[in-house]
Formats: sequence, C-alpha cells, structure tokens
Amino acid sequence: MATVTNEIEIASSFPAEKVFKAFKNFEIIAPKVLTAVFKSIDTIEGNGGVGTVKLITFGDAVPFTQAKYKVDTFDESNFSYSYTFFEGDNLMGILASITQHVKVIPSGEGCTFKQTIVYNCKGDEKPSEETLKTEKEIYEQTYKAIEAYAAAHPEEY
Repeated sequence: MATVTNEIEIASSFPAEKVFKAFKNFEIIAPKVLTAVFKSIDTIEGNGGVGTVKLITFGDAVPFTQAKYKVDTFDESNFSYSYTFFEGDNLMGILASITQHVKVIPSGEGCTFKQTIVYNCKGDEKPSEETLKTEKEIYEQTYKAIEAYAAAHPEEY
C-alpha cells in the first residue's frame, strides 16, 4: 500500500490563538466564505471532539460530491488537530483514506499554519500530480478565506 504526502505551509500575521479559534469553527465558516468548494459541513455524530464524524457536501468547484471524516486528535493547548476522510468520492476509488494533520505554530506576533495531507492508497495507484496540485491550491485558498473571515470579524476572533 503506497502513501503520498502533500504539505502546505502558510505564514500569517495573525496570532496562533486567533487562527486556531477560526479553524475550530471551520464547518460554520467554510460554507459561508467558499460556497463553490463547500456547500455544507454537518456533524453526523459526536460533539466536535475526538471521534466526531462529519459529512462534507462539496460545491461545484470541486470534482467530488461528498466525504465523511472523523476527528482523530484535538489538542487546543498545542493548536493542533487531525482528522481522517474514510468515505466518499474524494477517495477517488484508489484511496483507503486521507489523513490531515493541522498545526498552528506561534511565530512572533503571527503564526505559521502547517497542514500535512497523507493519501493512503489501496494499492500502487496514486493521485495524479495534477490532482495533488489542485488540492493544494484549494487548501491554500481555504486557509486564506478563513483567515480573511476572522480578520473581518475581530469581535469573534
């Protein structure tokens, strides 16, 4: 079983606390600011912590319709969390799962947002370089949209 890793790293002028707080509200913010990517994100079971299962319904800008993921870890004190997509057409028929590791690292007045995506393949077939590039661009676009939302709503973040 092959794996492929995609890494995203974005420097931000926002403090780590604010960035992490905004991403804790991802399922609320993302469908508001990126409707072409996220139609909705619904909790199927759980309370948001470890073990929570969520369903993403994707928008028209994404070649997928739905995906389910489960929260694996959540460490607010270290500004990190991880989750695993385990069902949906985003697995492209070739993936067993996609695990995402997110860490917000304080850096002076701002922070660095790091996201590592691990594609766990069923066999030897892997996502194409074009797919990986497109997904990386969507993840970067998502980060910037969430950050812009937080900046526009300082009373919340």
